[in-house]
Amino acid sequence: MMVSTSPTLGAGLLIAAGLYQLTPFKNACLEHCRGPADFFMQHWRNGPGGAFRTGLVHGAYCLGCCWVLMGLLFVGGVMNLLWIGSITFFVLLEKVLPFGDRGGQVVGAMMIVASGAMLAP
Repeated sequence: MMVSTSPTLGAGLLIAAGLYQLTPFKNACLEHCRGPADFFMQHWRNGPGGAFRTGLVHGAYCLGCCWVLMGLLFVGGVMNLLWIGSITFFVLLEKVLPFGDRGGQVVGAMMIVASGAMLAP
């Protein structure tokens, strides 16, 4: 299942993900990733090279808003479909709902608290 058996590693990943959810960089990436049509209208470049570059930049913003969450797969299991579905659902809500950025910050704080629970004896 590729689950980390180390509570320290799991807690560290939760702390990292929780703190990242609270950063302005995460929100900036999320803002660009939320509205692809707006992004493409503002950053479009003509030609195949321009289209490739535009897609690459947009993909980097989308990766920037979700990369730490993918690390959480090692907390609950890379092959655990329920865990994968939960993270996917959270990313979807964060990108689609109008208050998704605030919800992401609340969940980030909850991740930090959960990491403390993982380390508690």
